[in-house]
This record gives sequence, structure tokens and C-alpha cells, in this order.
Amino acid sequence: MTTVQQNGHEGGLSALKTPPVVSPQAWEAARQRLLVKEKAHTHARDALAAERRRMPWVAVEKDYVFDGPMGKASFTDLFEGRRQLILYRAFYEPGVFGWPEHACRGCSMVADQVAHVAHLNARDTTLVFASRAPQADIAGLKARMGWKMPWYTITDSFDKDFGVDEWHGTNVFIRDGDRVFRTYFINNRGDEQMGGTWNYLDITPLGRQEVWENSPEGYPQTPTYKWWNWHNSYVPEAAPDKEWVKVSDAGEAAFREQQAGVKP
Repeated sequence: MTTVQQNGHEGGLSALKTPPVVSPQAWEAARQRLLVKEKAHTHARDALAAERRRMPWVAVEKDYVFDGPMGKASFTDLFEGRRQLILYRAFYEPGVFGWPEHACRGCSMVADQVAHVAHLNARDTTLVFASRAPQADIAGLKARMGWKMPWYTITDSFDKDFGVDEWHGTNVFIRDGDRVFRTYFINNRGDEQMGGTWNYLDITPLGRQEVWENSPEGYPQTPTYKWWNWHNSYVPEAAPDKEWVKVSDAGEAAFREQQAGVKP
């Protein structure tokens, strides 16, 4: 059997207990069997997100203050005028391994996964990171690592109050004027899936805000696909581009015909 390079060493697959090698037809049959379970998993994930959108909220009563690139920032400033806030507590501060050149390796991997925040912003959602490092160090870290997300300095008991004093974690908040509510929290292995636009939106109280979602009555929802855009082309409120609507409508129609067994 052909040898392959494994972690810098020559080694063959014969040392591993690999699955059988089958015909293309048998492989496709196995893929279809697994696809049934994968679709069930997707539907279960959607149902879990729908239940998450119905979780109770808790009011944030304390006025927290952060340091940001432009100076002092209130908690509501972190929303940047948007309705929803996702805040990841990243460990970058004196005492963290790698300081000051690097943040925690696990938190750094999370930061490396973060998709372009313009897509979250288009759904009235702001993503920020927060640490106890001074802003000058945070600016240097972001420049070295190529990270673009807003990153604030914790100056008070925010981390202790929201379960991220001794460990990383992602808190979610929603704002109604000056009133702020905590709606969700995830940490441990739950954090490792974060970074993608959809996973972030799925933990927010308003979700992806698309018409197919099972959300409480009155929640904002727009047609699926239509708000999507290039990250440098969003307009206020993610108003759909008319040409893109035509293209996506045609694509959806062709897909439905194909699924129904009708030749497009």
C-alpha cells in the first residue's frame, strides 16, 4: 500500500484499522444512508435553536465600563447601535501563556475562526471580544494576527458577573433602548463551534431572522437568501439587491424541480 506522510514521518495506512474500500455505487449507498442521519441532526439543531429563542431573559442592572480604541465605552456602546450583542471573553492579559506577543492558544483558535463580521452586522448583531489586556497590547495583537473584530478591555467585574472570570465563554445580550438583557451563555466545548456566521446567529435571541425559522410571533424575519451579500456591499438594514433576488429565485426554483424529479 502507498505510504503517506503523517506528522512528518513516513508511515503506511496499513497500520490503521481503516474502513473497507468499495465500489462507487456502494460508497454512494453508504453516503445516502448516513445522509438520513445527518439531515435528522440538522433538523434537531434547528429545533434546539428555536427552543433557545424562547429562553427567558434576565435584565442587566449594572453599568459596566470598558476601555476601547476610542476611550471609555459603556456596555450599550458595545452594541454599536445594533439590537444584539455577542461577547466572547478571550484570555489575553498578564499571566496568560504567550503574553504579550500572543493570547491564549485556545482563544486564539476561536479568533482565527471568526467570519467577516459584516454578515452579523447585517442581521442587527455585533460581535466583540473582551480581555483584561490594555488597549495598546490588544491593538498590537490584532495587527500581528490579522484579526478585525472589535476588542475591548474589561475594567470592572463584568467577567466575574457573567461566568467568564476563570474560563472563556460567549455571552449573548439584546438591547431595548438603554435596557439590556442577557439571553444566552455558552462555554467549554460549546465555544469550539463558534466563528461561523450561522452558528453565531443561532445562539442569538432573534436567530437568523429568516422566514423558515420557528420563532415567536412578531420576531423579525426576511426571505431566505435575499439579504445575503458580499461583505463589502451591504447597505443599511441589508436591503436585498433586486438582481440577486432574481438570481436566487431562479436557483431555488431549479432546485425544487430537481428535488421533485423534474428536469430543470
